[in-house]
Amino acid sequence: MQTSPSITFRPGTADDNLACHSVMWQAITHLARQRNLSLEGSADEWWAGNSNAEFTYLSRAAAAWWVAEDSATGQIIGYARSLERGGLFELTEFFVQPDLQAKGVGRELLSRAFPASRGQVRSIIATTDVRALARYYTAGTAARFPMLTLTGTPAEVDAPGALEIIKLDATNADRLSEVTVVERAALGYPRGLAELRWILERREGYLYRRNGQTVGFGFVGKSGAGPIAALDPDELPGELLHVESRAHALGVEELSLQVPGVNAVAARHLLGRGFRIDAWVNLLMSNRPFGQFDRFIPFSPTFL
Repeated sequence: MQTSPSITFRPGTADDNLACHSVMWQAITHLARQRNLSLEGSADEWWAGNSNAEFTYLSRAAAAWWVAEDSATGQIIGYARSLERGGLFELTEFFVQPDLQAKGVGRELLSRAFPASRGQVRSIIATTDVRALARYYTAGTAARFPMLTLTGTPAEVDAPGALEIIKLDATNADRLSEVTVVERAALGYPRGLAELRWILERREGYLYRRNGQTVGFGFVGKSGAGPIAALDPDELPGELLHVESRAHALGVEELSLQVPGVNAVAARHLLGRGFRIDAWVNLLMSNRPFGQFDRFIPFSPTFL
């Protein structure tokens, strides 16, 4: 299908963030209504909450960012953005204004922001919109497992006494490097120190040690939780108890965690703590299997 001649494509700039956020909000809330799901908050409320900081970071860190613009009105009607960490090439966002979907705009955006020639591993956190899924399969990826959102009211609870908890400091590169070692073991492609420092601007970060050896890490703040990882899945319950307790201490009334469907230890632990699985389910898609997601919980929301 050909796109309208009035639609042009160009690289995104920082000035486009708010307009792109509006497109994202329209697309997500439209899909939610189709699924008879409710999402709270207006576009302005989302932007004033966490989106402003996240979009600002993504605009700086993007490996590729393209927008579709109606040249007659100057309105941005769609965009796609990706990040690259070593050989991991991740499509972080891909949204088109609902009334202009299935008109060729998405195909053109995806070819620019997520080219087939880039990345050893190409990954997407996808919604269950069937048109988008068809596009992702055409782009060479396949669904690997569901991404579940588990939400609950955090409580004050003690982590196992044998677990040593060390608060991270953005200035201590050695300890941040320990985070990258754990994440490399879990995913194969750790985020860099610059991204970890950005997360620490928004969230507390902790190393977890047992018998003097680092076994995992976790991040939590008022803006959300994650990433959280362990070298051994059996360490996750202790880490999650600490994350939950810190969320409670920070005044978080509702804590949501993005849990890979293959992470049975984390899912069972959180369900046992009274968390519930939300109706909204995403899918992790990739061109090939990678990582050990039975011991990993990503950044929430799953842009990162």
